Amino acid sequence: MITKMKVAVLLAAAAVPLGGALAQQAPPLSGTRLDVVATGEVSRVPDIARIGAGVITTAPTATAALEQNARQMNSVRAALKRAGIADRDIQTSAINLYPDYRHDERGGNPQLIGYRASNEVNVRFRDIANTGKILDALVAEGANQINGPALSIDEPEQALDEARTAALANARARADLYARAMGKTVGRILSVSEGGNMTPYPRPMAMRAEAADSATSQINPGEQTVSVTLSVSFELQ
Repeated sequence: MITKMKVAVLLAAAAVPLGGALAQQAPPLSGTRLDVVATGEVSRVPDIARIGAGVITTAPTATAALEQNARQMNSVRAALKRAGIADRDIQTSAINLYPDYRHDERGGNPQLIGYRASNEVNVRFRDIANTGKILDALVAEGANQINGPALSIDEPEQALDEARTAALANARARADLYARAMGKTVGRILSVSEGGNMTPYPRPMAMRAEAADSATSQINPGEQTVSVTLSVSFELQ
């Protein structure tokens, strides 16, 4: 676990009132108020991947385009099932059918040459180590449209709690530092509020094909940073 902390400090005289709802709830001051804004960060390796996998087909008629698309998409779904992907992790995201035109270079009217059908599903992979092999199997079964992968932390709450603990500890450490510099001691905590920035941030991740005994798409999960910012008010005595 990597913990990083960023702190901004604002000193205010005890006579300065607190604003908004905090002013009504904060106990009376008998010393100096110290406001600390502290950020705690922790890093995690993503444990879930999301991709969009689909099939695009063309045919002279709309019916033929849809039928061909359905056959290929059934093969794609079967490949996902063989890879152990649960039904709850496969969700249809889009089905489209539209005419396909050839445009005359001389600026004439476009000519209808057929129809294009597309079908895409969103898929969650809980075994990132096998994501590359699954992608290759999808392509082999007829998937000709793949978007992603987007990597994330499936259940980030534990990481967020660690970031909260780190932010609060950092706020207290900074409060002690400023109190010593002022010849004071840190008393009670007057208030704690959590900022809205609690999103796991992805770090650069690459999907690449490596030349080995057989070409296989490799997924590099990298790391994601989970960040929590706290505003903490201390009373210095």
